[in-house]
Amino acid sequence: MSRIAVIGAGAWGTALTVSLARRGGHEISLWAHSADHAAELTETGENKRYLPGFIVPLDVRITASLADAIDSADTVLCVTPSQALRSVMQTIGPLLTPKQVLLSASKGIEEKTFLRMSQIMREFSPENQVGTLGGPSFAQEVAAAMPTAITIAVEDPLLGKSLQDAFSSSSLRVYRNEDVPGTELGGALKNVIALAAGVVTGLELGQNATAALITRGIAEMTRLAVACGGRRDTLSGLSGVGDLVLTCTGGLSRNRTVGVELGKGRKLPEIIAGLNGKVAEGVRSTTAALGLAARYGVEMPITEQMSAILHHDKSPRDAIRDLMSRPGRTE
Repeated sequence: MSRIAVIGAGAWGTALTVSLARRGGHEISLWAHSADHAAELTETGENKRYLPGFIVPLDVRITASLADAIDSADTVLCVTPSQALRSVMQTIGPLLTPKQVLLSASKGIEEKTFLRMSQIMREFSPENQVGTLGGPSFAQEVAAAMPTAITIAVEDPLLGKSLQDAFSSSSLRVYRNEDVPGTELGGALKNVIALAAGVVTGLELGQNATAALITRGIAEMTRLAVACGGRRDTLSGLSGVGDLVLTCTGGLSRNRTVGVELGKGRKLPEIIAGLNGKVAEGVRSTTAALGLAARYGVEMPITEQMSAILHHDKSPRDAIRDLMSRPGRTE
């Protein structure tokens, strides 16, 4: 029996906890950021704040102590917002043993450093094996045991097989690869493109525009991922095209929802307040993506226009017009 510590009791962390518990064969601990939230989860068995309607099994150990959560864990699964991972790693880094595996399910890029989640983990735990989990996966559907396919990326193929077996179930099909940077960047950059897809929907520009944006978006994502050491074929898989299509078209996508509201003319602070504590990772990953693009000399026109909308008060309609009027080029 393996021991898995899930760090982060948001919607995605809770859904993965429910999925792992339903599969069986694991001892699971779930860390909540606040003592009040941990107490509420323990008392009600339901994450009413972030994933209502699903019961966390009684045998899941819920705690607000990071040290308690990771104690004796074989795998530490970090599902915090990307901008919170550094503070979590500062706490748990000195407590980890070399045999513990770190796995990130956070889809973002750190805003100031432009680091991927695995890079932050390695900064605080250089002796531990580190991987990432990606792919098209709405939390509500995973918790409801609806068929879902994801991918786990680690450099060691034997570890990849072990994690694949640990997470796989009748409702969760798990693939594996060894491309950590490509898998991470696919998961982070698709949020930026999803914001733009939402803008297109909010402006009521039609399905042609949405399809074009998704197609050019994956080209943009692939350019940066390859420049950062990822593989092109990874971006054609679950953590690239798969996650992008879901997040750009699915009604449960928070990033798409933010984009839709921007397209309708609402301001970002008002939209974010309406998320009630939930995170749209693309808002902050946009800045980090442009920082990476500048570092590697990669052109990212959709991301540039999305940044102008989010952070420089550019009109969404003007941003689309500027994308459409760029000089012609080959595909």
